[in-house]
Amino acid sequence: MADVTALKKLALLGAIREQIQISSSDFARHISYSPQTASRRLQALEKEGLISRVIVPEGQQILITQRGKDVLRSEYYEYQKIFEPTDNEIELHGKVVTGLGEGQYYMSLEGYKTQFEGKLGFTPYPGTLNLVLTDHSTVLRKRLEESDGIPINGFNSENRTFGGGRCFHVSIGKINGAVIIPDRSHYPNDLLEIISSKNLRSVLGIKNGDLLSVKVLL
Repeated sequence: MADVTALKKLALLGAIREQIQISSSDFARHISYSPQTASRRLQALEKEGLISRVIVPEGQQILITQRGKDVLRSEYYEYQKIFEPTDNEIELHGKVVTGLGEGQYYMSLEGYKTQFEGKLGFTPYPGTLNLVLTDHSTVLRKRLEESDGIPINGFNSENRTFGGGRCFHVSIGKINGAVIIPDRSHYPNDLLEIISSKNLRSVLGIKNGDLLSVKVLL
């Protein structure tokens, strides 16, 4: 089981942003343990893949890995559920980016298009608007994974299997649409795909790099 306390202390010391150099004795003072125990804690975090560690004459150089960041985000999310009120709407913030160019193809598939029209109440524009979420919004996005949403069923077509997912109604200003959460296990946690009946880039006058605020109805 991950030692979240030690991992959190490393993050507070800056290891979540850049590689830091620290000795076991120095780290021991930060977590109120003996140098031997502190050294074992660091070894355990490295073994679990939560930190990368390079031994140097002055001590060790430590950087929290992506897996370690994910553990901290999950911990943060648990505290959010305890201390922050829960309602049926969340606001996510992210930066507009270019997608993989597959949105137009998927939006044109009858197996998806029919479901979007029947379940969301609009015919989607052929393409998706993609946002890379801020760290805070990436944590909030986990609430979508715990909510039922509007199911989009997978189907077979042209000797291929197309996966399912869930949708949630969204609003960007006065423009309505939906966010798609695919069932793919390796789907990035910080990516948000939005569909609408309109060409959102054109209607909103946005381009890559612009920051956008999206309200999601749970």
